[in-house]
Formats: sequence, structure tokens, C-alpha cells
Amino acid sequence: MELIAYFWEQEDASSVAAQLDGVVRRERFHGEDDDEDHPWVVVLGAGVDRSALDALLAAHDGWLEDAWLEAASEGPVASPPPLPSEPQRFKTR
Repeated sequence: MELIAYFWEQEDASSVAAQLDGVVRRERFHGEDDDEDHPWVVVLGAGVDRSALDALLAAHDGWLEDAWLEAASEGPVASPPPLPSEPQRFKTR
């Protein structure tokens, strides 16, 4: 699983990418039209040193993608409950 770190400045993203062997690209927020407001994204491999990444995020005012943080904190995903075998009736006559 890859990590995605966001930065407002291109220089910050480039610096972090160079230190952690990441790839820099531009990312749009949902609904954003102004090209100047798009953050810079650094895509990192799963084997990145998390303590180094956390220090760089704090130093360069960056953040990790929320979906990755939620998945990491939840642990393994549980299987969904079984589906009913026949229709359920809400009203009886």
C-alpha cells in the first residue's frame, strides 16, 4: 500500500520526495477550479520510514491522506454481515 502525503508548496513536496524516494505530482481537491489552490502530492512506497516521514510532514506543514490513516487505525477489515435469504416483511396483515 502506498502512502500519499500532501503539501501546499512545490518546494516542500520536492524536498520530501527527494529524501524519501517519492514521486511528486499535482492533485485536485474535489470541486476546486483554481489551479493555484491545488496541493502538491508525494506518492511514497509502503516501506517508507514512518518516523522520518512524520518529522518531514511536521517540518513542511504537510499531511497524509485521511483514507490511509483511517485504514491503518481500524486494523483488518471485518467481513460484512450475511445477507437475508428471503424478503423481510415490515407490516403484517
